[in-house]
Amino acid sequence: MPNSLSLQSRFRGWGNGLLGVAIFSGSLPATRLAVIGFSPLLLTSARALIAGILACLMLAVTRQPWPNGRQWRQLLVVAGGCVLGFPALTALALQHITSARSLVFVGLLPLSTAVFAMVRGGERPAAAFWGFALAGAAAVAGFALARGAQSSALGDGLMVAAIVVCGLGYAEGAVLTRELGGWQVISWALLLCVPAAAVGTAVFWPADGLGMVGWQSWLGLGYVSVFSMLIGFVFWYRGLSLGGIASVGQLQLLQPFMGLGLASVVLGEPVAPLMMVVTLIAVGSVAGAKRFA
Repeated sequence: MPNSLSLQSRFRGWGNGLLGVAIFSGSLPATRLAVIGFSPLLLTSARALIAGILACLMLAVTRQPWPNGRQWRQLLVVAGGCVLGFPALTALALQHITSARSLVFVGLLPLSTAVFAMVRGGERPAAAFWGFALAGAAAVAGFALARGAQSSALGDGLMVAAIVVCGLGYAEGAVLTRELGGWQVISWALLLCVPAAAVGTAVFWPADGLGMVGWQSWLGLGYVSVFSMLIGFVFWYRGLSLGGIASVGQLQLLQPFMGLGLASVVLGEPVAPLMMVVTLIAVGSVAGAKRFA
């Protein structure tokens, strides 16, 4: 019975994780739409404020018990990495690179998450797991370097920094989900950011208002506020907690290619045939990593 329950838990973890990745795959294309009308810093503040208000309402209605001191410190890591750090860095990066290129860097996120799963989650994947994880990361990194003529050193650097802080936030949040629950972790982290988000929204609000902002930018803001900042994390943290941080984290290798498809359809950005080859390598890496995690 314990083995069947463990297997069922892992399958639930992968199902939740895949749904979270599907939701996150729309984040960078939506951010690309949003930064047409909003400055990166206003977008970062506004999305955190909107999601934070929704999270506060959820916590109040369900009367969740307050975290303890240690849990608050862990929530600060989640807030700094996932709520503020990753959105701010990616929004700034998207001023210099396309969403298609930025999505390629997301392929490095599984490796970052797996490293922090060891440091913060105490997981010890088999050696073969690291082989598949490195193969997937190398495939997407190699693809990025192969398209270096269209790159920006500043944009690429900002994306690398975003991947590091996000991997830490993912691992820390997954560990804490075992104690608080998935939606509670992201909700408390968002609550921590509400004061700073409110101040940032006021400071970065344009003097001439937002009357010229197009509906596409408003749509992008709505998506990253409700889905990317809140709903996606509910499934993602639950998946990491149930299926293992390092193992389920490899699903993120699929996120760039889900997002590339959306970028092509929504933004009309070109998708090179080489992307399809890298997609197949990523899928194989995910399957292999799952087997040996």
